Amino acid sequence: TGGAFGGNRGVRPVPPEKGVFPLDHLHECDLEKKDYLACLKSTGAQSEKCRMFSKKYLECRMERNLMAKQDMSELGFSDADVVVTPSEENHKLQSPASDSKERK
Repeated sequence: TGGAFGGNRGVRPVPPEKGVFPLDHLHECDLEKKDYLACLKSTGAQSEKCRMFSKKYLECRMERNLMAKQDMSELGFSDADVVVTPSEENHKLQSPASDSKERK
């Protein structure tokens, strides 16, 4: 017979190779996440215009061991994808998260 939800209890689950990493329970990268989401909102979800925020968020997660460290080129970024601080980017895109939140 199956498990509580119909699963087979005799089969050991296999973790995925990529795409799953620890949640940020301590909110260590919240500012980077909020900046990225604010950028998406202000650009009408045009993610290519928010690449610098995406890169900064991934770098934050890697620095805090919330995901495996990888070369940014393996994640689709190049040297041309310069990371800009939110205050510098704020002059280009009025990011609501950057305006209303101060860095910790």
